[in-house]
Amino acid sequence: MLTRIDHIGIACHDLDTTVAFYRSTYGFEVCHTEVNEEQGVREAMLRVNGTSDGGATYLQLLEPVREDSAVGKWLARNGEGVHHIAFGTPDVDGDAAAIGEKGVRVLYEEPRTGTMGSRITFLHPKDCHGVLTELVTSSPEH
Repeated sequence: MLTRIDHIGIACHDLDTTVAFYRSTYGFEVCHTEVNEEQGVREAMLRVNGTSDGGATYLQLLEPVREDSAVGKWLARNGEGVHHIAFGTPDVDGDAAAIGEKGVRVLYEEPRTGTMGSRITFLHPKDCHGVLTELVTSSPEH
């Protein structure tokens, strides 16, 4: 089932300023950036470490590009901070189905394309003790 913490998603107002903070304070470097139009965010992935299963753990910094995006609405309500936690899995489809069978609402009927070509889905925070939870299967080329 779940093999690691893939990333912690952090919502921010200004991606460049937030990246500069994590670089100067902790020495983390950006290993990937992209704009995800579907999710309405500009994002930077900062690699924290590698793992024995070939994956890695990241901080995902998220700046909304639209106020009506999920991250934009969340940021307006809550301010900057931890938005979600993501667990890595080799089988997002199977694990989402198994977790759904336990009564947890899976937010996407079919996994969507996420950062660096990954496959993702989310679990409803009300079913996860207030934590928006993402399941991630990394792309083979990353």
